[in-house]
Amino acid sequence: MNLCDIRTVREILAAFGTETKKGFGQNFLINAAVPEGIADACCDDRDSVIVEIGPGIGTLTQQLALRAEKVTSVELDQRLLPILEETVGEFDNLHILHGDILQFDVPQLLEQEFPGMHVAVCANLPYYITTPILMHLLESGAPIDSITVMVQKEVAEKLQAPVGTRNSGAITAAVNYYGTVEMLFTVPRDSFLPPPNVDSAVIRIDVQKRYAADTKHPKHFFAMLKNGFSQRRKTLVNSLSATMHYEKPVLLDALRELGLSETVRMENLTMEQLVALSNCLSEKDSSGEEKV
Repeated sequence: MNLCDIRTVREILAAFGTETKKGFGQNFLINAAVPEGIADACCDDRDSVIVEIGPGIGTLTQQLALRAEKVTSVELDQRLLPILEETVGEFDNLHILHGDILQFDVPQLLEQEFPGMHVAVCANLPYYITTPILMHLLESGAPIDSITVMVQKEVAEKLQAPVGTRNSGAITAAVNYYGTVEMLFTVPRDSFLPPPNVDSAVIRIDVQKRYAADTKHPKHFFAMLKNGFSQRRKTLVNSLSATMHYEKPVLLDALRELGLSETVRMENLTMEQLVALSNCLSEKDSSGEEKV
């Protein structure tokens, strides 16, 4: 079944009395090269095991099941479950679960589906929920080797931007804490039915937890990112004094110790400087409690 053929997609949706649901960010792929490219990037070899988020009508699912040893797909929209049975039910290496990935205990899910194995995650994520899902996966501590996802092109550019450059942000630093990001290819908006208002891009995050060993207080580090970037046009001293209630002399002293300008902004700091600043501020917190 050609799940990228517009006529086929419309016939499937009509047969099941289903329409795309805007609230779920549903846009079905109609460009066959895209799911094939995503599946190739996600499946390193025939022994790959994959967790797919949001299979939709099974367009990407089909390509994953053709390449991987086993695929577990998590679908939130219950209306799509009978469609998936029709479109990809033939694959005996596919297990479809109904639910919201944000409500799953990810390590428990992986242990249930792939005990003792390292897993790749693959998804065509709704734009409005990209960041929560990525952080839910990365923060879970589950044995995930890589995450290959299609996101809004602007988000992909932000995630790939070097930390400390103008296009980077809190999510850039947060994702870099856990791994390296590569933009694989772009996807024009006319590759979808219905077409979204923006172009997309496919990225791959190779999970390495590069900075975990150097970060003394991870909760403080992520709180500092969230608060500092929430007022990114202010100086770091002004943003963290306002949001995390540090006294300005404490912040100025930390910046001097690290050889940083008193007028530096959070967005100007490299990943290494952000980690060093978090470690320094955690030690200087006179209350003895971690600021989060």
